[in-house]
Amino acid sequence: MRIFAIDIGGTAIKYGVVNGDYTVEHAFETPTEAHLGGAHLPKKLMTLIDRFADTVDCIGISTAGQVDSVSGRILHACATIPDYTGVELQKPLLERYGLPVCVENDVNCAATAEARFGAGRGFHDFLCLTYGTGIGGALWLQDRLYTGSRFSAGEFGHIVTHKDGRNCTCGGSGCYEMYASTVALQNDVQKATGKQLSGRAIFAPGHFGDETIRRVIDNWIDEVVCGLSSLIYIFNPPCIVLGGGIMREDYIVSEITRRVRTYPVHSFQSVAIRKAALGNQAGMLGAAFLAKQAAEARA
Repeated sequence: MRIFAIDIGGTAIKYGVVNGDYTVEHAFETPTEAHLGGAHLPKKLMTLIDRFADTVDCIGISTAGQVDSVSGRILHACATIPDYTGVELQKPLLERYGLPVCVENDVNCAATAEARFGAGRGFHDFLCLTYGTGIGGALWLQDRLYTGSRFSAGEFGHIVTHKDGRNCTCGGSGCYEMYASTVALQNDVQKATGKQLSGRAIFAPGHFGDETIRRVIDNWIDEVVCGLSSLIYIFNPPCIVLGGGIMREDYIVSEITRRVRTYPVHSFQSVAIRKAALGNQAGMLGAAFLAKQAAEARA
């Protein structure tokens, strides 16, 4: 079986052909052109799929936003892709190609890939969080995704860690991602130093050694652990997988682990804190896995 896999982000769309053994045969990237709005995306996807449609057996799509994975419709999306809420992705592709189409949230796809091929392999249960512009989350429970009653479980970025705190894009205030996302770290560094630095630049030797920046980083890690501690109390997971480019930094993950271990509760002593292993391919691989499952169930 060959799967056409797509990973839709706010800036870029990663896509390509994945074989039945989950090796990536072809991989490409193209701008999302989010400024054209969500309604433009089905047409754009068709231009990508057309080239390979006669050579694949199903289509898997990983996308930002809350997704009704039964109908393949975007239930809710932030302004990163304007007017994306309500867009039908599955229906027009089914009508055009007659192939099984699976659409799922991007972090759910990443968690699926990590469960089968990456840092979550060997665990029946784990939590997956990705840190970037915001904080995405997914729950892998009893060897499968748990998506809740309305497909929106795992919105960890919007748990409230600061009552009456910073205003959030969700319309609430004090949300976890306003304090612990990569963007929050960048904003805090700018406030403290006046420097606009990327996440990668913050950890470059010349900046990481700066006492002011180091203090901001350490306060930010406390914010990360604050949210994780609530999740550990609620779920008692055996493993937490941390994704996003910022989590490639060894200092962050080692400090998170050390600080989690200071909690005098046995569930904090046993939880494994792991870096996501699959990087930029996680969304495509997860989408491919779910699409193959759906195709086999339909056969």
